[in-house]
Amino acid sequence: MSVEYVVVMTTLPGDADGPAFGRALLNERLAACVNLLAPMESVYRWEGRVEQETERQVIIKTTRDRLNALWDRVRELHPYEVPEFIVLAIADGNEAYLKWVGESTK
Repeated sequence: MSVEYVVVMTTLPGDADGPAFGRALLNERLAACVNLLAPMESVYRWEGRVEQETERQVIIKTTRDRLNALWDRVRELHPYEVPEFIVLAIADGNEAYLKWVGESTK
C-alpha cells in the first residue's frame, strides 16, 4: 500500500464536547473516524503534583499525510495546555477499511 495509515490517541476532559471535537476533525477531512470512549479516571503527574480527573480517551483513524494538519487542529481545539497526541502506525489491516480511511481523508 502506498499510503501509511495511523491511529492517533488523545484525551479530552470528561465534560468536553467530544462529539463536536470529532465532527470538526471529520468535517475538515483530518480523520476518517473518531472514537470517543466512555469516561474514565486518569491519574497523572502535573506540575509536581499527582492529579486525578475524569477524561475520555479519543482514538482517531487517519493517514500519515494528514498528521501535521491534524496536530495543528488538535492544538487549536484542545482545552489542555499539553494535549496527548500519540501516533501509532498501522502495520497491517483490512485492505478495504484502510482504503476507506485514505479516501475519507482526501
